[in-house]
Amino acid sequence: MYENNQQPNFQQQPNYQQGYVQQAISSFDGGVLGCLGATILSSLMITFTLGIATPWAVAYLYNFILSHVTIDGRRLRFDGTGGQLFGNWIKWFLLTIVTLGIYSFWVMPKMLNWIAKHTHFC
Repeated sequence: MYENNQQPNFQQQPNYQQGYVQQAISSFDGGVLGCLGATILSSLMITFTLGIATPWAVAYLYNFILSHVTIDGRRLRFDGTGGQLFGNWIKWFLLTIVTLGIYSFWVMPKMLNWIAKHTHFC
């Protein structure tokens, strides 16, 4: 895979003067059954609780996805919980209702910001 069986050194700065930039290796190692199971379980959590467990389902799904992602050879870790998301979820839901749906445009960026704050390298 690599020339002379040498693993890439990601600690080294790219050498732009020679026109060569090392390519980072990133991957997702979750399987089809794992993804399907996590998606079905999250959907069932939302359905059987009539949406009340949505924050826990979202946290579970992102925990599954991000725990199977490796970036530059380093595994990601997600430490968010449904309990942490629940307060924000209620606030976003109520603001969306009060503003007749206008606030819904801000929910996705806020949700992605929450996910990013709870995603770390192992």
